[in-house]
Amino acid sequence: MVQPYLIILPTEKRGRGVFAAAEIPAGTTIEISPVIVMEQADRAHLDKTKLHDYIFEWDNSSHQCCVGLGYISIYNHAYLANCEYEMDFDNELMTIKTVVDVKQGDELFINYNGTYNDPKPVWFEVQ
Repeated sequence: MVQPYLIILPTEKRGRGVFAAAEIPAGTTIEISPVIVMEQADRAHLDKTKLHDYIFEWDNSSHQCCVGLGYISIYNHAYLANCEYEMDFDNELMTIKTVVDVKQGDELFINYNGTYNDPKPVWFEVQ
């Protein structure tokens, strides 16, 4: 389920991103999408490809990773994000919810560290 008011647009410095085509209140579930879960051996291959930039650590021990379907892998990172994600390991789903009110035209961000306001540095330079 991807809400119809989400759109993918080019960004100035980050390639593409997910944007709000309407105002979205805080606490709104904007996406629930399946993921494709892969094992550690698959990760070694993925890390050599462009998909490396689009995968998530899947289990708590970092032995698995996943690629999110829907728009999941298109959300860009922000240390103080306006959305958060939740992983449902049993059903192989990821959910995106807003944590603040979002204005029409705003880009929607998640924090790749897993918590919407986690300041821990990520593996790439944030623009």
